[in-house]
Amino acid sequence: MKPTRFALVALVAVLAGLALPSRAEDGAVLVENGAALPIVVPEDAGPRTIEAAEVLAEHLEKMGGVRPEVVVGTPSPRPPGAVWVGFQTALAEVFPGTDFEFRHPEEILVLARGGHVALLGRDRWDPEWPTVPGKDKKPVAKQFEAGTANAVYTFLQDQLGVRWLWPGELGADLPRSERVAVGAVEYRHHPRIRSRGGVFHFSSQLNTRGYGRAHEWTRLQRLQLDSLDIEGGHGFGDWWERHHETHPDIFALQPDGTRSGHPNPRNAKLCMSNPKVPELWLADVEETLAADPTRTVFNASPNDSWSTGHCVCEDCSAWDHRDGEPRLFHWKGHREERPALSDRDVTFANKLAELLEAKHPGRGLRMLMLSYGHSRPAPVEARPRENVTMSIVANFFGRTHLVDRGSTRGDTYRQQFEAWAEIVPAMFWRPNTSSPAGRQQGLPDLHIRQTVEDLKAVAAANCIGIYIDSVWEHWATQGPLYYVMAQLVWDPGRDAEAVLDDYYRRGFGPAADAVRAYFEMWENARMAYVAEHGERGVFHFPVLYSAERIAEAESLLKTAAEAAADAPGVYRERVACVAAGLSHTRLVMENARLMRTYWIEADESVAKQVLANWERIEQVCSEHPYAVNWGPCRPFTDRMVGLHPDHPNPKVGARQLRDLDLD
Repeated sequence: MKPTRFALVALVAVLAGLALPSRAEDGAVLVENGAALPIVVPEDAGPRTIEAAEVLAEHLEKMGGVRPEVVVGTPSPRPPGAVWVGFQTALAEVFPGTDFEFRHPEEILVLARGGHVALLGRDRWDPEWPTVPGKDKKPVAKQFEAGTANAVYTFLQDQLGVRWLWPGELGADLPRSERVAVGAVEYRHHPRIRSRGGVFHFSSQLNTRGYGRAHEWTRLQRLQLDSLDIEGGHGFGDWWERHHETHPDIFALQPDGTRSGHPNPRNAKLCMSNPKVPELWLADVEETLAADPTRTVFNASPNDSWSTGHCVCEDCSAWDHRDGEPRLFHWKGHREERPALSDRDVTFANKLAELLEAKHPGRGLRMLMLSYGHSRPAPVEARPRENVTMSIVANFFGRTHLVDRGSTRGDTYRQQFEAWAEIVPAMFWRPNTSSPAGRQQGLPDLHIRQTVEDLKAVAAANCIGIYIDSVWEHWATQGPLYYVMAQLVWDPGRDAEAVLDDYYRRGFGPAADAVRAYFEMWENARMAYVAEHGERGVFHFPVLYSAERIAEAESLLKTAAEAAADAPGVYRERVACVAAGLSHTRLVMENARLMRTYWIEADESVAKQVLANWERIEQVCSEHPYAVNWGPCRPFTDRMVGLHPDHPNPKVGARQLRDLDLD
């Protein structure tokens, strides 16, 4: 919806003070006596500023019962009170002596004084490219920086007390009063973590398809509108198909003397030292920039299948450091221990980054390189250039002490991350997540306290971006974890305990203590389970999600329901949403127990019960849309393999299931 322009008569009436709220002594009254301050946006406002102004108007209407007018351009005469969204020269007169310079990326400023409010920040966009193609090919609004929009969402949360606990109407908690006011405030902030959309990457800004269902929520949490785009994957997946016939020598030399593309076309490795590789890569960059000049990060990370098929030619091998950690490499019919690839990959990245800067000087373009597989150890001598962004695939999200299975020294992923942090000016953290206690299956795989510690440590290491693969958006079972993640990624300095206290109190009112006890019971049990068992798979999960523990959980939610019985209906509905997550957990675990016996010896009565449970799981997900994300939890997805009679797991046989230790 576009902002409306006042008709001249209406504007004069408002500016004459006929319907304005009373002026606050220190700050500003936004809504009072059925009237609201106008919201004023600049004539040249960017797309995200206009969108945020409408969001502000919508929330003020819900809070105070009056929807403010949204005025485009500086009104004349200037109103005695207004909410100014985005910078305008008139603000120098409204707030004399205020510094309106923004010296940091995405810096925001929230001001309230003398009956006026100003919500603004550093905004950067290209008017010739206000939209770019999204991943579903539909155009999406694009800004390089959206400080003003994030200032609006910060104001709604921090000054007006709005909470978005989880997506949808049920997760929104808005104070409601005929008078909406704010005290005097001058608040500045710039986020340390500049690439934040990847934390909930299914709902990131340019991804409008797939499993994501929280696009609006991630925007309101100030994650979606960040200033560095990164996808975090591999860079050359289509190169074999495109180039192997015309440029066979750009692919990795194998020990048998061939350049076969081993192990497969999508994961073929390159001969990084071949000068044709940078030439072709730069050509791809130019093609990308022609289609979308707003792009700033370009990937050159080796393809997946990380231990297999790397180049053994003399020139590429010379980029390896002889003192690098010995790692075991694989080729067709051959395996060999060689130094880690970190020095090689950084050398390659530096060469591309130098060419990129020479081709586009001063544009701030970056080259992305993964530290993954055999390049997880920090390099011995090579150091990334300033325009090389290292994306560290260190898998300690929810698993702090997990050892890198490719390490011959037994290094943990956390140790590897800390080693990189010592030598790079800035980096991304891009953990793979796995499912140690049912994260992928929508179970209460909670590690809140550990994640608080990890996020604060990551931010302190000058990590400017996070991409987590993957957060599946199961709000009824993992909601408190998601919420504290969102708050700390925007501001790692926040008191996480205060955030959680607020989450439970605002979300569940009189049932807060019981709901918190419920989630903390699961978190404590999960942490103990993972410490003892590591990652054992879905058929082992009943050890954690036992009948006794589920009964304890049901008792805690019964207490919560009783506490909310005489409270406003929203608290009862939220407790019911959490209970839907427990129903999902109970049914999935029942299927895990049943299907273990079924795969050992088929029994049609067991299959019938499992199918009935699947019908109930789908019904639970339908009745509570944000409780558990049905898309990734459908019975025939990879995450649910083995839990349906028609979806066997080819890697798990009857003997393994029979011998599974469930004590």
